Amino acid sequence: MQLKITTLIEDTQGEHKGLLCEHGLSFFIEKDNYRMLFDVGQSAAFLSNARQLNIDLGRLDSVALSHGHYDHTGGFRELAEKTTRFTLFTGDGFFDEKYGICDNSCEFLGNNFDEMYLSSKGIEHQIVHERLRKIAPGIHIISDFPRIHEDEKINPRFKIFRDGVFHPDFFRDEIAIAVDTPGGLAVLLGCSHPGMKNMLDAAVQLLQRPLYAVLGGTHLIEAQEDSLDLSIEYLKQESIKIIGVCHCTGQKALDRLAGSNACYKSNRTGSFLFIE
Repeated sequence: MQLKITTLIEDTQGEHKGLLCEHGLSFFIEKDNYRMLFDVGQSAAFLSNARQLNIDLGRLDSVALSHGHYDHTGGFRELAEKTTRFTLFTGDGFFDEKYGICDNSCEFLGNNFDEMYLSSKGIEHQIVHERLRKIAPGIHIISDFPRIHEDEKINPRFKIFRDGVFHPDFFRDEIAIAVDTPGGLAVLLGCSHPGMKNMLDAAVQLLQRPLYAVLGGTHLIEAQEDSLDLSIEYLKQESIKIIGVCHCTGQKALDRLAGSNACYKSNRTGSFLFIE
């Protein structure tokens, strides 16, 4: 078994200056003969990067979108113009209208496509209602995360618009990917709006395996100081050997991890991770 994870796009530029970067996230996952995308950034930039990295996205088995925010789903239409030969996985509530409201500003943050678009393209779409779904040998989607850690609070500015009324967005649509490795689980996170610790605890509880690698967005950029302390401490678990958090984690949290945790690895646009 070999697991290979490529960061197709992330907020920061890597050493390969021919790659595009943007506020967004996209991972390309290869395990044995299974190939999938987890998120597609905010634009077609991830497609350009895939070409630069000699990755053929025409042979995808599946695409999973972590939640319905533009910086994780905005490149989907461009992907669908290239190929539709994949199964799309989303969480329940993915197509809710998502907004950010702050002071006198109300801004749309959601998807640029809907279920009618998927039908028009003939794309198979599966909604993950259950907490754990196996989509390939050793690859699982996790959803419906128990909110155990009280310090992990969703910013009240995030709203969904339904039936003419704004409601708090509890991100019931958010999903994570957990991949089996010999050392434990490699868990990929989109933005961790339900809480990084809540999501990682759910993966361990459902699959009864320790954490080995944690990659992706943690939304620690908005964490209060005491909550950030708890999260930094949480990632010191003995079983965790690779910490490749990025995107919405925030520079303060990244600097603290870099200075206090030897397992932290910079995860930028164009980063690769190989696990045998």
